[in-house]
Amino acid sequence: MFELDGRVALVTGAGQGVGAGIAAVLAAQGAAVAVNDLHPDRAEATVAAVIAAGGKAVAVPFDVTDYDAVVAGVAAARSALGPVDILVPNAGIPSVGMPQLPFVDTNPELWHRFIDLNLYGVLHCIHAALPSMCELGWGRVVVISSEAGRHGLDIKVALYGAGKAGAVGLLRHVAMEVAPQGVTMNALSLGLMGNVSSEWAAKVARSVPRRRLGTPTDIGAAVAFLASDAADWITGQVLPVNGGSYS
Repeated sequence: MFELDGRVALVTGAGQGVGAGIAAVLAAQGAAVAVNDLHPDRAEATVAAVIAAGGKAVAVPFDVTDYDAVVAGVAAARSALGPVDILVPNAGIPSVGMPQLPFVDTNPELWHRFIDLNLYGVLHCIHAALPSMCELGWGRVVVISSEAGRHGLDIKVALYGAGKAGAVGLLRHVAMEVAPQGVTMNALSLGLMGNVSSEWAAKVARSVPRRRLGTPTDIGAAVAFLASDAADWITGQVLPVNGGSYS
């Protein structure tokens, strides 16, 4: 079940972490994966891991905040693997990291970093990949969002949350436009993720009903479901993947 044989997936921000996990799971389910990352060496490392596990993948490094680069990257993926029919906009953390600051202590330069990546990056990727999906009559878009975009949290990540919430608002509307063409668009709202071996993570994990933090494989499995034919009647939705942390 959830086989993806013959499908071509593009996963952004897949050079490490959650994105690399998503790429690995999609490849294991039979998809050929175009691995995007801002840093070519990270994209190549994920590709090497996928191929070593018996999957098919190519690296397509580009900056998702640069529309022309995105268009060229989608074209490169198509040239190497075929038309992209599964798009996973995952890139979400700026290269400078995610400083946790009260909103009143931030500035417009920092605003742009988060909104450009989490909203405009998603806009660019969807706009570039969607036409061929509609033309072919089949497509899946799975946006990687966050509980920070679904709930107000007192952890000083308002800019990140705003970008994620904006992307979810976009997909809900566009999902209605393209549903008749056989394209579904959904989002995953991620809860607490982390390395459970650290002391901090072990402490935080105790606050999660499932008593552990999320892993890249957890997210990859949810993406594989939404990307499969089994999820054909699900669109315009946000699926919380959070260990039971929030309603």
